[in-house]
Amino acid sequence: MLVVEDDPAISHFVVRGLREENYRVDLAEDGLAAERMCAGESYDAIILDVLLPGLDGFALCRRLRRDRVDTPVLMLTARDAVSDRIQGLDAGADDYLVKPFAFDELLARLRALTRRGRTHQLDESLSYGPIVLHSATHMVAAAGQPLELSATEYRLIEHLLRHPEVIVSRDQLAEHVWGGDYDPFSNVADVYIGYLRRKLRAAGLDQPLIHTIRGMGYMLKARSGGDRP
Repeated sequence: MLVVEDDPAISHFVVRGLREENYRVDLAEDGLAAERMCAGESYDAIILDVLLPGLDGFALCRRLRRDRVDTPVLMLTARDAVSDRIQGLDAGADDYLVKPFAFDELLARLRALTRRGRTHQLDESLSYGPIVLHSATHMVAAAGQPLELSATEYRLIEHLLRHPEVIVSRDQLAEHVWGGDYDPFSNVADVYIGYLRRKLRAAGLDQPLIHTIRGMGYMLKARSGGDRP
């Protein structure tokens, strides 16, 4: 087990408690030291503080996932805003615990993480530009802002994220979003595309990402190339 925490009071409390539970524990007091330790050791789990000197927890978690380190990460932070939790999950964390916390809860979360084994975070997120989707939690964020989506909107954005920069026809949407229960002559797809566009704009995306390709369908693309958004 690796504990990454620069506050001596918290690190002492966590390390001592884990060792009393018969865990083998290493301690890193900054993000860069933790990165070096992860490169040379395979841990069962990482308990990672967000506010660290040198390299913060979000950045460290992103680097570990970039380097294909699949160790489960439990992120610790004093910040309880939804956007902070989204940022932690987007960085690749598996769970999120807000300070102050009960040690028994920390243990329970670690047991759950280690029972699940190596993280699925390397496979369970889809992203394109500023949009990130976590299939395990059904959480979607745009530019770090969580989106409140209906089940149909979620299936629609997921299908577009799985086919970025590719024209998605209405027939494909009928099969994958509406399960075939869809009238190809209706405008329901246009309506739901409109819902998604409005929610993306409300999250702060100034440039349209979902484009209508006349007579063909829709495309998720950073630039429209002259197509009507």
